Amino acid sequence: MEIKKKCWPELFQKILNEKKTVDVRLADFDIKEGDILVFEEYNPQIKQYTERTIKKKVKNLNKIRLTDYHSPEQIIKYGHWVIELE
Repeated sequence: MEIKKKCWPELFQKILNEKKTVDVRLADFDIKEGDILVFEEYNPQIKQYTERTIKKKVKNLNKIRLTDYHSPEQIIKYGHWVIELE
């Protein structure tokens, strides 16, 4: 299945340059390994799509609830790192 998702220009460029190989999204949609994510570049300053897209196959998928590990106050204060291991 193909799933379309909005992507800000700086993140889109990192995906395009193969510098970004992990994506973090709110789990408000159905997805499974093998699905295709279609990243649609969106410019939030002018509130328009640029018409550039990138398709990437979902290799691995993990669903977590950040509040299982930290309080909402800690999440607001510190945020989270997304760390890709080599």
